[in-house]
Amino acid sequence: MKTQRKQMLTSRTEPVDVELINIDKAYSHNGPLVLENFSIHIPAGDLVTVLGPSGCGKTTTLRLLAGFESPTGGDVRVGGESIVKTPASKRNMGMVFQSYSLFPNLSVTDNIEYGMEIRKVDPAARSKRSAELLEMVGLQGFGDRYPHQLSGGQQQRIALARALAIQPRVLLLDEPLSALDAAVRGNLRDEIRRVQQELGTTTLFITHDQSEALVIADHVAVMNQGKIEQYTNPYELYSHPATPFVARFIGTINEFAVPDGWNESMPIPLERHAAEGTDTIFVRPENLQIEAVEQSPAFVYNQRYMGERTSVIIEHPDAIGGTWTVSLSSQEASSFPVGTPVSLSLAGEVAMRESAREATRV
Repeated sequence: MKTQRKQMLTSRTEPVDVELINIDKAYSHNGPLVLENFSIHIPAGDLVTVLGPSGCGKTTTLRLLAGFESPTGGDVRVGGESIVKTPASKRNMGMVFQSYSLFPNLSVTDNIEYGMEIRKVDPAARSKRSAELLEMVGLQGFGDRYPHQLSGGQQQRIALARALAIQPRVLLLDEPLSALDAAVRGNLRDEIRRVQQELGTTTLFITHDQSEALVIADHVAVMNQGKIEQYTNPYELYSHPATPFVARFIGTINEFAVPDGWNESMPIPLERHAAEGTDTIFVRPENLQIEAVEQSPAFVYNQRYMGERTSVIIEHPDAIGGTWTVSLSSQEASSFPVGTPVSLSLAGEVAMRESAREATRV
């Protein structure tokens, strides 16, 4: 059993909130806006993940906060004070990158103490804090090793310790786990969250991994084409997506065309309706149920076994996207072998509904 690590750092930085306000960002004069009228507020002490497809502007957001880029318009505030004109070196922010970026010629301890040495922290204080951080990230006794003697996960723990050594006001994590294999990613993700909560450091975590974003964060911002589609807690994001983009981007979703007057007490119509007056409902796989019937145009096309749960793939000629997915216990799924004709019905709430009028405006 893993022993409970004590909270032991000798001092903590008081958490501060972070605001990006009405940010526009273009990389060239009169060039396209990478971010447009972009605003986000990160409460003091929270860990916020920014999630989105490649090119949506999430790394640009981090670079603006770090001071590596300047906004074309708008303001960046930390603790209520504008830092737009503050150079990156004076912003007191810790950063962890996808690549570990450790100094190969320095020992683990020297890597951790590097930022403190630059800030002329007393050697005894440096030594004490580096030892505390090594214990905090579970690598006590590794101080004399060099980066090439560590695994990828261990190197990233040291990178985290180095970022925290300077007692940053804000911690910035740019895809810190994407270079690691799945097992190491999960363990290190949990360690990052534990350390962040223990220290209370306001943190911005950039990722393209949905499960990572939902598991680690207090709040998640889903970005698309330089704008935030939805910013809320992980449960609300998954259960009640605000836009079709979020519904389709987060997890698996089923789409059904329903007439304007349809409500959740009615059966789900499997056939598509005429475009005029047709809404689209979005339903998570666990909120559907199936029943074997003698004849139906809907049938079990495939099954994806995932241990305790199995995803049952339903094919129907009118299925939006080609198929629907139902999540069942693996024991229940065994009653529906491939080829079984089935009916579908709601077993829970509709995640969201897009009216035909809204879809037309989009």
